Amino acid sequence: MNRLSVVGALALAFLAVAVQHGAGAQPADKVARVGVLWPGELSPAARQLFERFREALRGLGWVEGRNLALDYRAAEGRSERLPELAAALVETQPDVILTTAPQALQRATATIPIVFVAAAEPVRNGLVHSLSRPGGNLTGSADMPLELNAKRLEVLKDAFPRVRRIAVVWNPTNVLVYDAAGELRAAGPALGVELVFIEIRHREEFPEVFRQIEQSGADALSFLGDATVLAPNTGDTIALAARNRLPAIFPYRRYVDAGGLLSYGSNIGDFFARAATTVDKILKGAKPADLPVEQPTKFELVINLKTARAMGFDFPQAFLERADEVIE
Repeated sequence: MNRLSVVGALALAFLAVAVQHGAGAQPADKVARVGVLWPGELSPAARQLFERFREALRGLGWVEGRNLALDYRAAEGRSERLPELAAALVETQPDVILTTAPQALQRATATIPIVFVAAAEPVRNGLVHSLSRPGGNLTGSADMPLELNAKRLEVLKDAFPRVRRIAVVWNPTNVLVYDAAGELRAAGPALGVELVFIEIRHREEFPEVFRQIEQSGADALSFLGDATVLAPNTGDTIALAARNRLPAIFPYRRYVDAGGLLSYGSNIGDFFARAATTVDKILKGAKPADLPVEQPTKFELVINLKTARAMGFDFPQAFLERADEVIE
């Protein structure tokens, strides 16, 4: 091969590399790195949610172990660990982060794309500028509109018409649910019930919350959705109702699947599946600022009839017929 041919061959090789690695292109063997910040334990219930996410990603061509790597960081129900875990996850520089605890990540990075799942009132709570144009490095799905908390009280009253005093368990340090308490204070009198608000900030406070419920004189319970203390400690949360033998309504069916009595809300498993589509778009170059926040389109009533029988509760037939699902 003469000198001109060698130069030509080198030029073609260089051009091929330039095309492969040029602006906007990615190496064929690039592995997408997705971080996951989870407030609770990696329990069987949590793993089911993550499987919904992975399954949806597989349908979009992202396969763990081939072109996808997932990095889980779990606070195991200790909300005080979230800032530390968020900072450590950000240091690894993943391509995108999935979470139900966006506040901690919002403080840790303004550049890495964050996809939040089922966040309460994301505009009011400063996660995004608007639902249609988030405007920053966060987007995802919104849940728990404030009026839904009042609707849960209405559902509980329909199931147990004689209820007069309801203890509302909530975490006042969670800014994503703080406004809901104010909304409920106004809703109680309209429903003919007295509300007693009982606070929980850390998992170690469950015994004290149990004692307060006992002393409150409440004849029913409601739980404000909280991804930092209540949801990560599902068993302890359900036990507050079971040990007090009180009818209780929860924000998600995952509580009912685990033995809770009633739930009214969106299907969080669907949110995890839909999050995969958002992650896929970001991995392909879309910016969170331009991806609208998804909103729930359906709320479902789920009843655990097995729990009701064990606790000696009967439901009106008309109420049972309203249920989207009855667990026998």
